[in-house]
Amino acid sequence: MTDPSLRVLCVDDEPGLAALVAAYLERDDGIDCEAVAETDPGTALERIEREAFDCVVSDYDMPGRTGVELLSAARESEPDLPFLLFSATEPDAIAAEMVRAGVSDYVGKRGGADGYTALLRRVGHAVDGERGSFGAGGEGAGTGGKGESVTESTAATDVALDGVCTVAPDGTFEFVGKEYGRLYGYEPDELVGEPWQRLHPDEEVEHIRSHVIPAVMEGERWTGTSEGLRADGTTFAESKMVSTASDDRLVISVSPFDEVGGGAAASD
Repeated sequence: MTDPSLRVLCVDDEPGLAALVAAYLERDDGIDCEAVAETDPGTALERIEREAFDCVVSDYDMPGRTGVELLSAARESEPDLPFLLFSATEPDAIAAEMVRAGVSDYVGKRGGADGYTALLRRVGHAVDGERGSFGAGGEGAGTGGKGESVTESTAATDVALDGVCTVAPDGTFEFVGKEYGRLYGYEPDELVGEPWQRLHPDEEVEHIRSHVIPAVMEGERWTGTSEGLRADGTTFAESKMVSTASDDRLVISVSPFDEVGGGAAASD
């Protein structure tokens, strides 16, 4: 038996959840992985400083030190360590922290197997030659949705969304996650600093400007479908959620609509 090719540290203050995340990673046939569970962020930091890990998967809300604070401390000794937040804390609440600390990627905890499936896919990307680049930058931004209502009651956990990004108040991408960029055919650093309009056809841009952004900026959360524009010029139906952080950043989560709703993605 060969040694596992990937070593992952799973940090969660709930022992059962830390062990469950580690078990999912180790049991997945597509990942050759050794997963180590740790419940105390202080002890996790000590292990990061003395042991070799390919990436860290951490909860955000933990006693003594948040996941972002753990990342900031860990980066002092391991500046390039990929760090993925796997948390029930909604990204709009911690967007500014994620941007400042340089979180590699974010996956929301969801009921059932969906959340773990999304997490496995992200870790799998590291195994597929992308180790250390879960999302340098942040999760790309776009907003949209034709004929969809704006509502505060729609929870982010209602839909399994893959890519996350933030858009600065000036309308440019600030934090673009690896998965978000992948959906549109870009590397994250190709989108950072670019206007969000780059990822939508002209007619979709107008709809977003007129109907989605004004409602979101008033504090509502928008969830629906819109049309995304890939780097190669093709389009696809996307399922997304748009909300705002306290500093007026837009926080956007997105997945291809066919993966979420079972429909066929549009393509030109």
